Amino acid sequence: MPVFNRETVKADSGDGDGNPCGPYSALLFSDSGGLTQFGAFEEILPPGSSSSVKHWHAGEDEMVYVLQGEITLHEGDNSVVMRPGDAATFRAGDPVGHCFQNRSESEARILVIGTRSSGDVITYPDHDRILHFDRETESRRWTDLSGSPADSPYRID
Repeated sequence: MPVFNRETVKADSGDGDGNPCGPYSALLFSDSGGLTQFGAFEEILPPGSSSSVKHWHAGEDEMVYVLQGEITLHEGDNSVVMRPGDAATFRAGDPVGHCFQNRSESEARILVIGTRSSGDVITYPDHDRILHFDRETESRRWTDLSGSPADSPYRID
């Protein structure tokens, strides 16, 4: 039974350079344990950063639980402030985009848990983009909503 803590778990981070979501860091618990059926990670968002651009998954359920700080959930045209102990769930195939933004003055930490299907189609409705993802080959193909090749909405030129 592997046990991980914040010092021993695999981690990821970005300084926000070239990414419209800003800087972040993540503690990759399920990757550290070699899990394949679901993903679980702690995302740490400094003030002003977002978890992603608004999106929804065709093939994967997702749940977010607030551990620390205050985070704003944007879902469709609605926004709600979430605090420690609050959770939000997103069913696979529900075509309503969501993302989280730290509008507070302090760091926010969220636990993100989701299905790991063999492939997924992720729609970014506000950016006219779709990501076609194959987990086995790790291939990622971006298109616009009409199916034409397109760039990722996460790149700033």
